Amino acid sequence: MALIDGSLRAFVEVTAHEAMARARALDERLARGEPAPRWAGVPIAVKGRTGMSSAHTRALRAAGAIPIGVTATPVGPGPQTWGHTDRGPTRNPWRPDLSPGGSSAGSAAAVAAGIVPVATGSDGAGSARIPAAWCAIFGYKPTTGMLPGTDRSGLGVAAPLAADPRDLLGWAEIMYGGTLPPAPVPRVATWSADLGYAGAQLDDDVVAIARTAAAAFVTAVGLRWNDRPVILADPATAWAVLRAPTATPAQLTAAARLRADNDHRMAELFAATDVLLTPTTPGHAHGHDGPGDHLSVALTWSFNLSGHPAISVPAGVTDDGVPVGLQIVTRHNDDQQLLHLATRLPVAR
Repeated sequence: MALIDGSLRAFVEVTAHEAMARARALDERLARGEPAPRWAGVPIAVKGRTGMSSAHTRALRAAGAIPIGVTATPVGPGPQTWGHTDRGPTRNPWRPDLSPGGSSAGSAAAVAAGIVPVATGSDGAGSARIPAAWCAIFGYKPTTGMLPGTDRSGLGVAAPLAADPRDLLGWAEIMYGGTLPPAPVPRVATWSADLGYAGAQLDDDVVAIARTAAAAFVTAVGLRWNDRPVILADPATAWAVLRAPTATPAQLTAAARLRADNDHRMAELFAATDVLLTPTTPGHAHGHDGPGDHLSVALTWSFNLSGHPAISVPAGVTDDGVPVGLQIVTRHNDDQQLLHLATRLPVAR
């Protein structure tokens, strides 16, 4: 691990002594004949220093998982799609000159590099889905409210990252307290490249790769296409207002109005379709100097505002070696269906 992370910079702290102590304690329990917990001995990475004490990490520990370190996150105000360590920026395992995305930057890099199979993350605007897309792994944002959270705005949720979608299903079964058998197969899928507002942000090759993956997915699952256009209002202003501690009553009223309008449009959409498919990000992974003009959250933060469950799955790689993600969105509380669908993407393995 030290050899890999020396150049990757996925971790800000490696908790080797604590991990070994937990492993020995687990071995002693098993030697006494106690039943093995579900994730006995599975190494995980934990997002951020406060993540070690979170309820979600405690639940994974109770299930036998062993945290091996704290992963890198951005530094500074506002949403950022890169990771920071005192050794330099966190690197993308696919292209060291690029960011792995963020804010769950180190978690995504650790999973993509094969250091751990699963890492904890969070997602308030795409913070798990964006790095999942740029690192060619899986990132799951649950339906808002399914799990207790600490985000004052209500936009952020616990959101795991994994190399195998079956591990996301296992994470959900630990968190939700029961098995999640396959749900009824959906029938109808809708594609949108821009959700009605992000057209200026799109890179053609990213959209083409995601669209090809979407078509393969629809064929594999046996869905039919619905050509209904998806026209949402740009959530940027409403999202920023809901995150701002000094927002005025007038701003909050305007944000609530936009949110209600988009909720109505989403309800109409999901009355006619079962699955919404989009690129996860409008453009490529950016360099360590930042995203430039691209708004990397353009296609993800609508679903933080609406609360819908969403997952980024690997869609393919550009000619210059940059991974692209396909975002799958389902109805509120259809997380069980969403997680099982992620295992059926033909190009995911």
